[in-house]
Amino acid sequence: MAVVLVTGGRGFIGTNLTEELRSRGHEVWTCDILQGEDPQHLKADVSAFHQMHVLFSEHRFDYVYHLAAEYGRWNGEDHYENLWQTNVIGTKNMLRLQEQHRFRMIFFSSAEVYGDYDGLMSEDVMERVPIKQMNDYAISKWAGELQCLNHAEMFGTETVRVRPVGCYGPHEFYSRYRGVIPIFVYHALRGKPFTVYGGHKRIFDYVADTCRTFANIIDNFKAGEVYNVGGREDWVTTIEELAGIVLKVTGADPGLAQYRGSEGFTTRVKIVDFSKARRDLNHDPQVALEEGIRCYVDWARRVYL
Repeated sequence: MAVVLVTGGRGFIGTNLTEELRSRGHEVWTCDILQGEDPQHLKADVSAFHQMHVLFSEHRFDYVYHLAAEYGRWNGEDHYENLWQTNVIGTKNMLRLQEQHRFRMIFFSSAEVYGDYDGLMSEDVMERVPIKQMNDYAISKWAGELQCLNHAEMFGTETVRVRPVGCYGPHEFYSRYRGVIPIFVYHALRGKPFTVYGGHKRIFDYVADTCRTFANIIDNFKAGEVYNVGGREDWVTTIEELAGIVLKVTGADPGLAQYRGSEGFTTRVKIVDFSKARRDLNHDPQVALEEGIRCYVDWARRVYL
């Protein structure tokens, strides 16, 4: 079994991924800017090189899942200093440490890197067509991917890049910067109105399904590869349909949903190809959207009500 570090291990995906990796017998450590009660949790900021240098001087890891990041396009506008410091400087620090300690790294990018592209989002899109990323968050994630590619060429580091698509589920706490599902669910449970932008389509993936695929990377690590990881191609859902599911599952007043036109500065339709993840990582989502929403709402009720 492997010794694994999960940066951003107290976050939404990090918490779920840590549980999945440990269930497979791996020795898993986490680090985060937040404190944690787990004896294998280490408080450290990836953007502070000295803190990370001390951590790696005291521990040896076979794999690092690098999730630590500032998330979301509007968070990236309101807190852009934090976004660039964590997402870009933090990634550079991890790559410098990778040069020294030679661990294999899984870098977490985002499907936001596909920007304004409206075709089938296969992993090679950026190699074929010029892409305009639509916000600082997306730009910072694409910069992180380029950093990983450059370090592999210059220093022989081994990294797999992943682009999560629509991941949701337990441990994703509400904030106004989070994704559409936690925002809708929180407002519905609290009886507060929420905005539903029309004309957008997305694929959503329940976090337990997502994390099984991420954990499989250790079993078939192919340095230099990049994977879309999300649901199934035929699980495309409009945001209006999503709002209807949330209202049904929570039993909230349908009048809470305030319908508007299309939202600016975000991709209208995301049509994503997951065939590489199926081929290499045994990606096999099982939890359809309504079932996943029910599980998330059950968790959210315990947290918020």
